[in-house]
Amino acid sequence: MQKDHFDVLIVGAGISGISAATHLKSRCPDRSFAILENRDTIGGTWDLFRYPGIRSDSDMFTLGYRFKPWTGERAIAGASDILAYLKETAQEQNIYDHIRFGHHVEAASWDSKAARWTVSATKNGASVTLTCNFLFMCSGYYDYDKGYTPVFEGAETFQGTIIHPQHWPEDLDYSGKRVVVIGSGATAVTLVPEMAKTAAHVTMLQRSPSYVISRPSRDAFANRLRKLLPAKLAYRIIRWKYVLLQFLTFKLARSQPAFIKRTLLKRVRKQLGPDYDIGTHFTPRYNPWEQRLCLVPDHDLYTAITSGTASVITDHIDRFTEAGIKLKSGQKLDADIIVTATGLNLLFLAGMKTSVDGKLIDFSQTYSYRGVMFSGVPNLATVFGYINASWTLKADLAAEFVCRLLNTMKANGTDIAAPECDDPEIIPEPWIDFSSGFFQRGLPNFPKQGGKHPWKLNQSYGQDILMLRHRRLDDGTLKFRKARASV
Repeated sequence: MQKDHFDVLIVGAGISGISAATHLKSRCPDRSFAILENRDTIGGTWDLFRYPGIRSDSDMFTLGYRFKPWTGERAIAGASDILAYLKETAQEQNIYDHIRFGHHVEAASWDSKAARWTVSATKNGASVTLTCNFLFMCSGYYDYDKGYTPVFEGAETFQGTIIHPQHWPEDLDYSGKRVVVIGSGATAVTLVPEMAKTAAHVTMLQRSPSYVISRPSRDAFANRLRKLLPAKLAYRIIRWKYVLLQFLTFKLARSQPAFIKRTLLKRVRKQLGPDYDIGTHFTPRYNPWEQRLCLVPDHDLYTAITSGTASVITDHIDRFTEAGIKLKSGQKLDADIIVTATGLNLLFLAGMKTSVDGKLIDFSQTYSYRGVMFSGVPNLATVFGYINASWTLKADLAAEFVCRLLNTMKANGTDIAAPECDDPEIIPEPWIDFSSGFFQRGLPNFPKQGGKHPWKLNQSYGQDILMLRHRRLDDGTLKFRKARASV
């Protein structure tokens, strides 16, 4: 018979959930835990998406875990290699025994008298109820069931195939086909060069450009260093090299956007040549790092364009036709396959309905505490990674913080920890200062942040190390108490 109460319940068995479980096993070995995973396998994003060429858009030395060095030859790795790394980690840490697959979490209700969450889920259509003392949400930030596709007039008349990358069919044969990829983000710049290898031609159709930066998929310095130094020492050095590079690039982009813009566009022009229309197709209307930079490994997008197997068109869609797409300019694009790389649907806490002592929580009215917990919500934490660096950097820190919190509660004999925002000087700000369309669509449903600690959502790994790993927990904002039933 399965146990139905745990000290900690983790929701999600992707990068964050595996990190959370590993940290609990090493730092809180006396706590029982389980992982509830909606799907039938681990890996989250890296198993869900199956489109051609899918790969990391961060280096693997920071996308990899702090506690498990990435040993692959490529700094920019494909999804299959990332998934193998996650499965190896879960196997080494004996995580599989703690996972309950096929559990879709729908609601969680907190009872202050018992200091306990009751979590409602479904498995194969049947209701399942579990309880826990602490709930750790590691479910990501987007809807796994459905990607975002705008309404395109005439889409029903198109005689070819329309696909969203989140729902890629395994049997799709695009060899010798005319393909139009709608979008200019990370997914589009990944798909275009990969599909161009066998398609008749691939067109990247964008309303406006994104900033694109090219890097070698292999890091020669890292591979040399790993031959000279012990594995763990080499990994620490390489990891911090990338952390500092990400930090400095982001800070410089915010303080000197014109300089970074010139540098990025100069690199694009070097790859595409002086006659290519960089101004139209590769010069965004926003400043660098107001949206995430799109990574192009080994110049593959530029190679596809210069070879003639791919092209970029910047225009607006008028309507779909039987044969393809008609643009506002009057140009017509014939296509056999249209890929709508148009983004994700944000979904906070996996869409879970959350209540505290019978009151439904509207998270848009809460404040983020240290980027991990929320005002007025006890014994609940979540992972939300960086927009300007690797997701895993924050996932590891959040897991460390939760373990530190659990051990502090045990030491001081308390059952409940809840942030309380009673500072009248706190001015609400959006959860994320990011202009990407999918963020702007979903942010109204996300918590707010404040302009100062501990309500500020940092986009700085260094600051978060201090705040999550070292700054004292009894800060006057995080309130500790015993369950009412025990008073």
